[in-house]
Amino acid sequence: MSESNTPTPQTAEHSVYHRYAAAAREREEALCCPVEYAADFLSIIPDEIIERDYGCGDPTPHAREGETVLDLGSGGGKLCYLLAQVVGERGRVIGVDCNREMLALARKYQQEVAERLGFSNVDFRYGLIQDLQLDLDLLGRELEQQPVHDPAGWLLLRNLEERLRREQPLIANESVDCVVSNCVLNLVRQQDRRQLFAEIFRVLKCGGRAAISDIVADEDVPRRMQEDPELWSGCISGAFREDQFLSAFEEAGFHGIEIFKRQREPWRTVEGIEFRSVTVVAHKGKHGPCLERNQAVIYRGPFKAVHDDDGHEYRRGARMAVCDKTFQLLQRPPYAGMFEAIEPRDAIPRAEALPFDCHRGKLRDARESKGLAYKVTTEEAGPCCENDEPCC
Repeated sequence: MSESNTPTPQTAEHSVYHRYAAAAREREEALCCPVEYAADFLSIIPDEIIERDYGCGDPTPHAREGETVLDLGSGGGKLCYLLAQVVGERGRVIGVDCNREMLALARKYQQEVAERLGFSNVDFRYGLIQDLQLDLDLLGRELEQQPVHDPAGWLLLRNLEERLRREQPLIANESVDCVVSNCVLNLVRQQDRRQLFAEIFRVLKCGGRAAISDIVADEDVPRRMQEDPELWSGCISGAFREDQFLSAFEEAGFHGIEIFKRQREPWRTVEGIEFRSVTVVAHKGKHGPCLERNQAVIYRGPFKAVHDDDGHEYRRGARMAVCDKTFQLLQRPPYAGMFEAIEPRDAIPRAEALPFDCHRGKLRDARESKGLAYKVTTEEAGPCCENDEPCC
């Protein structure tokens, strides 16, 4: 066989693009993992989009009214149009995808959906989810003016890309309240995954969250399966191992990471490896200075002790000293209700607070909260039982 007739090996990335481009034109059942969505939200979405939807979970409950939500790998736009109704007229939804056929399907119905909703709050953008700084539409227009024909042109292209990332990013730093994705992260190449999670973290505001539905495996996927383009594009061989999926969020800087939903029975089993859908929620906001303001928290239980993502230990019933940042953090989701928050009787203004050593797990003496000179004696304040009933 001559060199010109030798088939070119198909890469996983190439397989993903062409399989989903075809799936934008005609439904492919093998890409579907059954998911139930709110029927009232589905009613405004055109049938063609619903038929070409390929997902494994529903992250929409984690978006809130008025928020800016980013959908990674938005495909035909179904999730974005669902989210448009969740965030409402004051909110905004951005879908990012690198498959032009899928983008064309999503954009085809933008005006129609907006008319059914009574407002327009959805924007679809052309880009890679592991490189949310580079706007591929802008890059394409630049390349029309300056095509690349040789290595010198390639070097100029690299400079152009960096300029576009810096001056006109596809998604700006800390501009999004919630990042969602539905069965797409497993399609990203292994060598790009650290950058992928770093990009999710970058675009989220402090206090924002990621809600990601994806396919995970219960054990390591062998390399020979990873090198099978058909299995990769089918959301199988690129699946994260369950525990490593959560670790990827932790390594990117997220906190409060939890499995919100886990499919009990596997979606598929290949060579004894189980592949199932999970939805993971992770939060951004633990970065910042650690300040001593004499605050404490008491872990309610039921466990004897727990550790947070920074290694702090909270013993059940113990008054643990914490910095101001951690004190505020533990009163917000997903920790709200797990701790009793104890403010000092005499508050220390932030401007006067000294650094707090967060590496020192220690108890907070009650006198640190009340003050050394606190000598108050009180009379009985009234019923101490619930519902104001007499106590025994």
